Amino acid sequence: MAETKNIAVLDSSIVDRLPISSKTLFEAKAAQGLTFEAIAEALGRSEVAVAALFYGQAQASPEDIIALSKILKLQERVLTEQLAGFPDRGRAGPMPPIEPLIYRLYEIVQNYGYAYKAVLNEKFGDGIMSAISFSTKVEKETDDKGDWAVITLRGKWLPFSRF
Repeated sequence: MAETKNIAVLDSSIVDRLPISSKTLFEAKAAQGLTFEAIAEALGRSEVAVAALFYGQAQASPEDIIALSKILKLQERVLTEQLAGFPDRGRAGPMPPIEPLIYRLYEIVQNYGYAYKAVLNEKFGDGIMSAISFSTKVEKETDDKGDWAVITLRGKWLPFSRF
């Protein structure tokens, strides 16, 4: 039996908070039956970076727009108009989050945030991890106990002595 692909679709509960480009991109993605992984390969970007473009949380380069128009079979002019300008980050959902998966990520920071801070300060000194000079990836691990989500956060360390 062939394995079916899980294809993420636009969460209708937040659609009113998102730019018009989100609806355009998600509808085209679904029509083409594409995953974020497939789109990421075509763009030469990570899956999370591509999903951030879809949610209006990242800026699309002119090269991204050209590639997206081809892979999603959308007019380049339409994407250029809809993806022009700067992202309005952080408005997709309420705080605290109510979507269960996003709430669990929030809960991880609530429960382990100070522990992360203490360990990072011991290793790097006083400072912060950049969310601008930053990359992230999501991987799937499977063992005899089931499937495991592995989320890697990689941010440049910025010592406070620089400020």
